[in-house]
Order: sequence, then structure tokens, then C-alpha cells
Amino acid sequence: MSYPVILVTMTTAPLRKDAARNWQRIVDVGRRLADEGTPIQLNDVARAAAVGVATVYRHFPTPEALLETVAAPGLEALVAHAEQALAGDDPWTALRDFLFAAVDAQLTDPALPPVFAAPVDALPATTELKQRLIGMFGQILARAHTAGVADPTVTRADMLPLMCGVMFAANVHQDPAAPDRAATARRYLTVLLAGLRTAPGPTGP
Repeated sequence: MSYPVILVTMTTAPLRKDAARNWQRIVDVGRRLADEGTPIQLNDVARAAAVGVATVYRHFPTPEALLETVAAPGLEALVAHAEQALAGDDPWTALRDFLFAAVDAQLTDPALPPVFAAPVDALPATTELKQRLIGMFGQILARAHTAGVADPTVTRADMLPLMCGVMFAANVHQDPAAPDRAATARRYLTVLLAGLRTAPGPTGP
């Protein structure tokens, strides 16, 4: 996967070609480690990327900074999902589809869950993306409340731990009959949505 160097690197200035190549090699290694579930150690990243340790630290002073850079495309994709949801005409469909997209994203991109769970962000861009997501989700839920299709007593603050519960249940208590964790998570989310909805109608994707 190719990443937008200028947007997520530690500096706003364009990188020289050799520096950009090194940046991409480092990020590619970070992506591979995240997909493998291997903790990111910057010295190991330097060795795998065939660059100097100082080069890695120049671009990414901490493992968290590299992980957040790896997760950035996924965060940006979720922001785009939220924007699409807010542009939709049906408040319930918008809420449902965004929540399914959020669950699917966290199950398919191993870099996202630890970045979402981190109490402090390494990169300002990560904080900005997360704040935008939280703000837009609040708007999506508020539209569903206003339309009378979602339980008004369930707040955004309630939904965050509830969604964490769906992810935890999918990872720890996967249904042996389900083909993968995604199917289990989507089934649990469908149950959650059924409890959230105040009007009859389908809750599945």
C-alpha cells in the first residue's frame, strides 16, 4: 500500500526522493509488523527496512508514531465513511452503516484498535482524525435521535464502550460456526442495533 508522505510524516515539508524512499520502506515494514501482530521495535524496523537506526528515528521518534502513520489511511477511510453517512437521507441507515464500517475496519486493519485505545496520541494528525470521527459520530447519532429511530437515552458516551464490547466479544468469544471474526462481530453488532432502534425495521447490513 502506498501512503501519502507529505500528510503523515513528521514534517510538513516535502521529502527528498531518497528520504521519501526510506520513509516508505520504514512504513511498509511497520505495516507488515502490524499485520503480523508483532510489536514494533524501531531498531528491528531499521534492520528490516535496510536503513540506519538514526534514519528511522528521524522520521518516527517512537514506535507509536510509526503505528499511527500505518493506521492513518484506515482512519481517513473512516472519516470518509462518516462524511458519507452524514450526507445520507436516512438517519438510521447512516448510523447502521457507519457502525458496521467501523467494526469491519478494526477487524481488517490490526493497526487501528491500538491507536483507538491509546490514551495519548504520538502525532497531532492522529488526534485530529480521531476527534473528527468522534464529532461526526455524535452528529450521526444525534440525527437518529432527532428522527426518533434511536433510543434517546443512549448517548455517544454510551456507544463507545458498547462498541468496544462488540469488538472484545468478537475477538474472545468467536462463534465456532462463524467463518471469521468479522461475521461474529457483525452478528453481535446487529443485536446491539436491535436494542438501540426505537422503530421496527431491519437492522442488518
